[in-house]
Amino acid sequence: MISFKNKKFSLLHIIVVSLLTAIITFSLTGFWKQRQFNDQMNNMASSFTCNYNVKRMNGYKYIKPLMFVDEECESEPLMGIKQKLTSIIDQYKTVGDVTTASVYLREYGHNEWMCVNETEKYDPGSLFKVPVMIAILKMNELNPGFLNKLVVYDKPVSAGKNITYVSKTIQLGHSYTIKELLTYMIKYSDNNATILLEKYMDSKVLQKLFADVGLDVPNVYASQYQFTTKEYSYFMRAIYNAGYLSVDDSEFAGELLTQCEFKDGIVKGLPATIKLAHKFGEAGNQVEKQLHESAIVYLNNKPYLLTVMTKGKDNNKLSQLIGELSQAVYTDMLNEANAAM
Repeated sequence: MISFKNKKFSLLHIIVVSLLTAIITFSLTGFWKQRQFNDQMNNMASSFTCNYNVKRMNGYKYIKPLMFVDEECESEPLMGIKQKLTSIIDQYKTVGDVTTASVYLREYGHNEWMCVNETEKYDPGSLFKVPVMIAILKMNELNPGFLNKLVVYDKPVSAGKNITYVSKTIQLGHSYTIKELLTYMIKYSDNNATILLEKYMDSKVLQKLFADVGLDVPNVYASQYQFTTKEYSYFMRAIYNAGYLSVDDSEFAGELLTQCEFKDGIVKGLPATIKLAHKFGEAGNQVEKQLHESAIVYLNNKPYLLTVMTKGKDNNKLSQLIGELSQAVYTDMLNEANAAM
């Protein structure tokens, strides 16, 4: 027989074992739940990991100046406006007013970006005048006083293009400084001033600019050079960031771009009080027109860069699309700016 004392010991033993079992079970359950949670967080973190694209300038012995540091992934907060812009473009394509269009948007408040039809390439037309301007200003930095060089427009030239948007041009037989020619090229998009400037531009400086921003170096004898919206935007970003030219020259370039007279694109989607630095370009032929514009829009404390490139049959429809896309972006950026206040 088992004594009462042994029975008491056995009961106590059972209680202790039960408690230990419960504690171990609870601990193991918590451990596995924590491990599952950690695994889920790690998986989420890895799924959102985005590499960075770092661009630095070459050609120096002891330094390598930083130009851009970009996330390679599009920004999640801009997916809403991307959907809106895609819908607008699709509507124009459905009725046949547009063949294709692309948009690059970068807002500078959080340095976020997104792109619609990112891989589509376009002939830049007069948009190419911005890298020409940057190259000329870089030449002045290398050779101070170059902007004051006086040149004579003594021989008529032809760009060989049918231009829809015509403005002021330099006059045959007159003399102009390089700086004055820059003003004609950017403010009035004057092709005659551009051709005259290119006679005095060092092509190696232009080619180095392309290499420094990470683009294919242009062949100066090639008939054209195509860009995506994202690729072209590097030039506008270089000016805004003052990452390629000196601060003073970047400011001068930005000021020139604010004087651009083109009003049939991005400007149409903005209130008259909003300032912007912008350049437009037209290209194509009788069968297919191309109209583009790139602008830094100074929206209060939320500036943004918008580049739109389009293809279609009618420049009026293309300019209308650019204006509508501009208005959609402005409205979205304004709402975000107001919400942050």
